Amino acid sequence: MDKVFIYWDDSNMVQPRHKRGSRIAAAALVLALALAVSSIQAQTDSAYEAYERGDYATALREWRPLAEQGNAGAQTLLGNLYETGRGVPRDDRQAVFWYSKAAEQGFPIAQSRLGVLYTSGRGVPQDDRQAATWFQKAAEQGNAEAQAFLGSMYADGQGVPKDDRQALVLIQKAAEQGDALGQALLGRRYDNGDGVPKDDVQAVVLYRRAAEQGFVAAQYNLGRMYASGEGVPQDYSQAVTWYRKAAEQGDAQAQALLGALYDIGKGVPEDNVQGYAWLNLAAAQGHDEAEVMRTSIRQRMTREQIAEGQKLSRELATQIASQGETAP
Repeated sequence: MDKVFIYWDDSNMVQPRHKRGSRIAAAALVLALALAVSSIQAQTDSAYEAYERGDYATALREWRPLAEQGNAGAQTLLGNLYETGRGVPRDDRQAVFWYSKAAEQGFPIAQSRLGVLYTSGRGVPQDDRQAATWFQKAAEQGNAEAQAFLGSMYADGQGVPKDDRQALVLIQKAAEQGDALGQALLGRRYDNGDGVPKDDVQAVVLYRRAAEQGFVAAQYNLGRMYASGEGVPQDYSQAVTWYRKAAEQGDAQAQALLGALYDIGKGVPEDNVQGYAWLNLAAAQGHDEAEVMRTSIRQRMTREQIAEGQKLSRELATQIASQGETAP
C-alpha cells in the first residue's frame, strides 16, 4: 500500500489541555447551556433567544440579576459569557468567579467548566488537583465533558493517581454520550490497541464522530487514517479534506501534512504556492519537519511564487486567528 512520507508521533494530540476547535466548543457549550436555561426557563426564554441570535448584551442584562440572586443556571450562563467574551470583554477571572458560585451549588456544567479553567490555568493558577476535583464532582453526575477530561487525567496520572482501568471506564462513558473528546480518546486507544484490542475500523468510526463535531485532533487523525489506508480504503482526497479542517483550526501537524500533499500532488493538484503557504504556517509554530519541507519547496519556486505563498500564508493566519477569538 502506498504510504506517503512523514509520519511523526502524535501522542500529544489529545490531552486535557489540548485546545478544542471553536466549532465544537461553541456547539457543546450551547447544548450544555440549554440545560442550564431549563433551570430558569420561565424567566429567561427571551434571554436565551437573544443568546442564540448573537445578542449577548441583552442575554447578559437579563441573566445578571438572576445570577446575583444565586441562581446556579444563570451563574453558569454568565460564566460562559465571560469565558467566551460574548457581550462583555473576555475575562477568565470573572468566568471563574461565576462558575465557582454555580459549582459550589453542585451544578455539573459549571463544575466541568471550572475544571477546564484549572487544568489550563485560565483565570486561576494552573492546578491539576483542583481540576480533577471539579471534574470528579461533575463526572459523578454524568457530565460527559468532565468524564472525558477526568479519564484523560487518570490515563496520565495528572492530578490523580495513574489508573488506566478507571481512565478507560470514564472515556467510554463520555464517548457513549457523544462527547467529542471522549470519542477522540477512545478512538486513539483502538488505534493503538491501548487497553482495548487494536481495531482500526473502530478507531476510524470514533475519530469520524469527533471530527464531525469539529474536534481538531480527531480531524487530524482521521486524515492520517485515510492517508495511510488504515481502517478505511486509502484516499488522499479524503485525507486532504480532514487535514484541511484541522489545519484551518491552527493544527501545525495538519498544516504540515496538507502542505506536503500540495507539494507532491496527492489528493490535490500539485501547487507549490499552496504547499508553501501551509508549510510556512506550520513552521511558524515550530514544526521542524515543516521547516525542512518549506526550504525544499522554496528552492523550486520563482520569486513571484514565493511572494504569493507568503501573502496567502498571512491571509490564512488571519482567518485562523479570527476563528480562534470565538473559541472558549
